[in-house]
Amino acid sequence: MAFPTAECEAAFSAVYDSVLARWPDDVEALDVPTPYGSTRVHACGDGPPLFLLHGAGTTSMVWFANVGELSRSHRVYAVDQIGDAGRSVHDGRPITALADLMAWLDAVLDHLEVDQARMCGHSYGAWIALHYALHSSRVDRLALLDPTACFARWKLSYLLRAVPMLRPNAKRTRDFLRWETGGAPMDPACLEIQALAASFLGAKVVIKPNPKPAELSVPTLVLVAENSKAHDIRKLIARARRIVPHVETGVLPGVSHHGVPTGNATDVNRRLLRFFGKPAPVTAATDES
Repeated sequence: MAFPTAECEAAFSAVYDSVLARWPDDVEALDVPTPYGSTRVHACGDGPPLFLLHGAGTTSMVWFANVGELSRSHRVYAVDQIGDAGRSVHDGRPITALADLMAWLDAVLDHLEVDQARMCGHSYGAWIALHYALHSSRVDRLALLDPTACFARWKLSYLLRAVPMLRPNAKRTRDFLRWETGGAPMDPACLEIQALAASFLGAKVVIKPNPKPAELSVPTLVLVAENSKAHDIRKLIARARRIVPHVETGVLPGVSHHGVPTGNATDVNRRLLRFFGKPAPVTAATDES
């Protein structure tokens, strides 16, 4: 059992399903076999493939406010990360290193018969997406939403506040998220998913090595949360613009790190669709407004 009790698992499953009910009617739940276990992928829409990678503990459900718009022009694949809370089942090879994460995503794309894809990740999902774009020529456009440990270090104040999360539980998670968002409203169901996911047993998070974004060769969009407490957004943008060859940057106003991507989803969707809809790579660093 992935949760400590059947009651905890049932509560998590119920809130997960309540968010899934808000997705487009054509959503399909796909269970993709990989050497690391079965990966749940929620797919909808038609068009170029677009993979969405969520942050730690948030599950693919965190994209509920984005998939409707994105799936109007894309075949959207929202992935439950293997080894994390969600509907993926990590009953195969262990995830112990970056190479395992890359091989896992290779297997997902192989099964779905995807040769070229756009990729978008938030937080830890952005870290994975960036590494995958460096690993594989399959990624033709990359969007990173308030990416962590990609261009800037964690703020010390954030890390100190997160110390209780070394022994996470639902209350500590709720308190931490309310602090980071500055009390701004979060979708109640998504907040509860993260709170309940805190008790998920044996979550696998690979944090090394650091990515080398200067080696990116694909058009890249970096959007930071204006009120993010995770890192210094000015340093993050400055470094991204300095080292990434084909990059656009922008600031998402009024949201924090954990408020993305649901907070001000209309703005997030507009910026993503504009970026993914551009016919040719950008040639220099620009501001995305």
